[in-house]
Amino acid sequence: MPDQSPPMMPLDAVGVRHAARAGRLAGHTSSLAPGFVQGNLAILPAALAGDFLRFCQRNPKPCPVLGMSEPGSPHIPELGRDLDLRTDLPRYRVWRQGELVEEPTSIDHVWRDDLVAFVLGCSFTFEHALMEDGIPLRHVEQGRNVAMWRTSIACAPAGPFAGPMVVSMRPFAPADAIRAIQITTRFPGVHGAPVHIGHPRLIGIRDLSRPDYGDAIEVDDDEIPVFWACGVTPQAVIAAARPDFAITHAPGAMLVTDLRNSSLAVL
Repeated sequence: MPDQSPPMMPLDAVGVRHAARAGRLAGHTSSLAPGFVQGNLAILPAALAGDFLRFCQRNPKPCPVLGMSEPGSPHIPELGRDLDLRTDLPRYRVWRQGELVEEPTSIDHVWRDDLVAFVLGCSFTFEHALMEDGIPLRHVEQGRNVAMWRTSIACAPAGPFAGPMVVSMRPFAPADAIRAIQITTRFPGVHGAPVHIGHPRLIGIRDLSRPDYGDAIEVDDDEIPVFWACGVTPQAVIAAARPDFAITHAPGAMLVTDLRNSSLAVL
């Protein structure tokens, strides 16, 4: 009888990128290539790249820049060897006039010579540090994508880019919440310390069971919801700015780089 078990997923960054490139990987990447930095992706025409870079600089919590491509280049060598931004993420989002029009597994067919790519820090790096410290993450244990919401926290505008901060949430017992704050403060390049703790309505979240992105995660009565700035923020901003054309990653489907998580720790 033939083996019916699913294929093994690669544990290194190059292997994950090649699996996405070959079409063998279409889901979220949170549990893949442990120890390697993963990044959010935003791609815009060069005419808007300067404004977007200023937006990121003014909003470093949700948009910490790990790398930026040259116009028309699908490569950022400092983030990985044999890295191709057109094919190496499991899933993308294509936007026109601020509307989501397509979620392909490759963007070869829409790539242009005037495009500039930004790779932004992702919370998967600090999640790895939390798990190494023995702090459980419910969405990881359940094989789900982290829950994310648009909030009432306004980002600092730059040019046409303005809009709400998106946050991700993880529930913790009080002692674990304190430790999680201590650990994530060490990683400012991947969102750093939380932006809010408890009382979701204070940041415009009415219902924790209905995230705007990702999967709903239960919060027990003895747990505290803790909210971090999220790299999906550019998607909310792009929807608000309505540029003629843009590309982002699909939530949870990240670029896995060759950087090590430990290289981003400041302490």
